[in-house]
Amino acid sequence: MNKNEGNTDRIIRAVVAIIAVVAAALVGFGSPIAWVLLAVAVIMGVTAAVGFCPLYRIFGMSTCPVDTKVQQSAAVR
Repeated sequence: MNKNEGNTDRIIRAVVAIIAVVAAALVGFGSPIAWVLLAVAVIMGVTAAVGFCPLYRIFGMSTCPVDTKVQQSAAVR
């Protein structure tokens, strides 16, 4: 699994996860809305922690900055 999330993307996902948990607590953990919010929090938290988003891979996206040293060494070969 190659990372496809940049630092800004990961921070935003972590903040969204925290907000979703707080919102779930405010509406009550037993409600269906809370379960959806907790699912969002888990998905955002895990993708933020590992730096990989499966949907980005499917759509060919990446917010991870490209390492110029790797590109230069590949171009030299």
